[in-house]
Amino acid sequence: MICEISKKCGGCQFINQDYQKSLEYKNSYMKALFKDFHVAIHPIIGMHNPYGYRNKVIVAFNKNYEYGLYQEHSHHIVPYSYCLLHDELTDSIIHKIALLLKKYRVSIYDPRTCKGEIRHVLIRRSYTTKQYMIVLVSTKTMLKGSRNFSREIVKEFPQVKTIVLNTNTRDTVVVLGEKETVLYGKGFIIDYLCDLSFKISAKSFYQINHEQCEILYKKALSLLSIRKEDIIYDTYSGIGTIGMIAAKYAKRVYSIEKNKQAVKDAKINQAFNNLINVYLIQDDAGEYMIHQIKQNVSADIIIMDPPRSGSSLEFIQASCQLGPREILYISCNPETQIRDLKNFKNYGYYFRDIYSVDMFPFTNGIESITVLRKH
Repeated sequence: MICEISKKCGGCQFINQDYQKSLEYKNSYMKALFKDFHVAIHPIIGMHNPYGYRNKVIVAFNKNYEYGLYQEHSHHIVPYSYCLLHDELTDSIIHKIALLLKKYRVSIYDPRTCKGEIRHVLIRRSYTTKQYMIVLVSTKTMLKGSRNFSREIVKEFPQVKTIVLNTNTRDTVVVLGEKETVLYGKGFIIDYLCDLSFKISAKSFYQINHEQCEILYKKALSLLSIRKEDIIYDTYSGIGTIGMIAAKYAKRVYSIEKNKQAVKDAKINQAFNNLINVYLIQDDAGEYMIHQIKQNVSADIIIMDPPRSGSSLEFIQASCQLGPREILYISCNPETQIRDLKNFKNYGYYFRDIYSVDMFPFTNGIESITVLRKH
């Protein structure tokens, strides 16, 4: 399969190459990156079918109602008819939306003049239930012809279970605004991940590649020796997915996340799965760990999945002072992970293996996993 807009879009660095060659490149990259550590670098875990994996898609429109993806590192729209990383139904739904916006004369937002209505369209898909969500991002709190719009969409695509109007009036690159109006359905869809149920709303923090996410979490947790009496700290926890999955093996899990919306989502899914031994804390991970030291508490296992910028020295110091038996480090940026692993070494925590998962096929992205233990 060939992507016709790869040079204009720039989002997928390996899209028109053999997939196995991209995995070989990533394997070589990881070996070179960790060469000075003298640890085992395991082959990256790729996908059997690396196409159509994205379960979240955002497109923008031009004044001619052509939809497209943003060119990498810009806000220039690159029109397309299909994307190899989208499932076919997602692109069919987007095509129908474009026709209906034009039919009902819904204006397209122009960022240069700050006039118009529709800024973006977001599609979310549940990998397991095959449910779809449409989010129309507008400068308005109402959509002209919304009932007929919803009726026509659902008639042609019964897989669409909810349609949401999100209002964003700010002059910002952030896609979603604060106010939401449900035009159809319940405002969320359901997905299952590692035997747990998750409600996904328009703003939910949720992994883009479901299949590889399950592989990542299962591999990561298999590297730990969790005991029934263990206290686990799940830091930089997002919506708390991996901590919730680990909860059935441990006594208690404390999930620490700074983002308010992510914690809100986590609370919904904690209740949805009746996880009474999971405790959700909205706080900066480093500050919370320092607070725990002052309270003279300890941790058996720490799970950390920081942003691309990696962790902080304060977090690393505090984590080591808590004296965990194991520290699971999941990273979306191996280069900052290396910096952090060197700092952990200064406090007596070492690792022997690096595992990688190809979470975003055809891009430069690599998710890497390791477990640190006290020497």
